[in-house]
Amino acid sequence: MNAKKLSILFAVVVVIAAQLACAVGGEPSLSNMRSARDSDGNQPSTTFGAFDTVYVVGNLANGAAGNQVVSRWYAVNVPGYDPNYFIDEAQVNVENDNFNGTIYFYFEPPSDGWPSGTYKAEIYFNGTLNSTVNFSIQ
Repeated sequence: MNAKKLSILFAVVVVIAAQLACAVGGEPSLSNMRSARDSDGNQPSTTFGAFDTVYVVGNLANGAAGNQVVSRWYAVNVPGYDPNYFIDEAQVNVENDNFNGTIYFYFEPPSDGWPSGTYKAEIYFNGTLNSTVNFSIQ
């Protein structure tokens, strides 16, 4: 097995864009997870270039203090790496009740660019797999 370290993803940068609602009801939910070219998710894409920043964006509704969103990133089929090679993970802990907003994770490209291939990010909400976002680098 190839134990080569995928050094392109040193750290995940996690950002939350939040709006606090005055009166919100219902159970917390994370939806519309997607890969995009921007932090708002307004430019969805599943294909990126070697020097593109890859965003994984979703919408959290009725968030509560203590909710947790985790992204786990994998190189699914990238030459030179084992299939489904685990790259890194990042975690967001919601600190406020009545959280309604966008949560996004992103990776900037390394100085020599992303290796071509297919990748995925598994998104967990409160410990349960919520969605899998697939994308490719060409």
